[in-house]
Amino acid sequence: MPTVSIIIPVYNEEKTIHSALERVSQAATPGWKKQIIVVNDGSTDGTRHALSPWETRCVVLHASKNGGKGAALTLGFARATGDLVLIQDADLEYSPDDYPTLLKPFENSRVDVVYGSRFLGAHLSTMFVYALGNKFVTLMTNILYNTNITDMETGYKVFRKNVLTDVAPITAKRFDFEPEFTAKALRAGYQIYEVPISYFGRQFSEGKKLTWRDGVAAAVTLLTLRWWSPRTSTRPLKERA
Repeated sequence: MPTVSIIIPVYNEEKTIHSALERVSQAATPGWKKQIIVVNDGSTDGTRHALSPWETRCVVLHASKNGGKGAALTLGFARATGDLVLIQDADLEYSPDDYPTLLKPFENSRVDVVYGSRFLGAHLSTMFVYALGNKFVTLMTNILYNTNITDMETGYKVFRKNVLTDVAPITAKRFDFEPEFTAKALRAGYQIYEVPISYFGRQFSEGKKLTWRDGVAAAVTLLTLRWWSPRTSTRPLKERA
């Protein structure tokens, strides 16, 4: 049975990490075994203590200092052994109940990258400025990279492990991972397959970490990488067209 490596970056989520890991460990992944990798990104609250009981149930990594989501994911990717890599946030905005929907498209060998779109599925109403910023950078992505996705910034990205070779090196440290990975995957010739997911967005008062600065960084990243030269892909373009 093939394996999906689920990478969970964590920063100051002592209140949600146990529930998140319970849900991830119990979530259905039809046809796939799970490798769960948790990266504690230098948390300063009780996250490290909360992760102690999980060290015998999954891979738990502790960064010496906070490096950001991109840096935490890079640590997790290095330990991934699965055929697929799935990114899961620890704040429960994204539901592990959607794993079957995210994994189903990979039954088709032509699918290499799947995004769970919050705008195609049921979701809580979110902050207007936040939603507007998301739509703006998604529009930029579509214009610059000649694609038609609906949610570039989604936290649910799933891809075949070999894609990491084609988008390397990942230099993003914070939330600029989202535009960097998207831009490099598209430049390497991959098409993005979108599926609807549910979404339960948090308010900033509840611990949401994205700010307008991350939107600006995303726009700059998209513009900069438009002329990035990808490595030779591990699969010919004609097989991925």
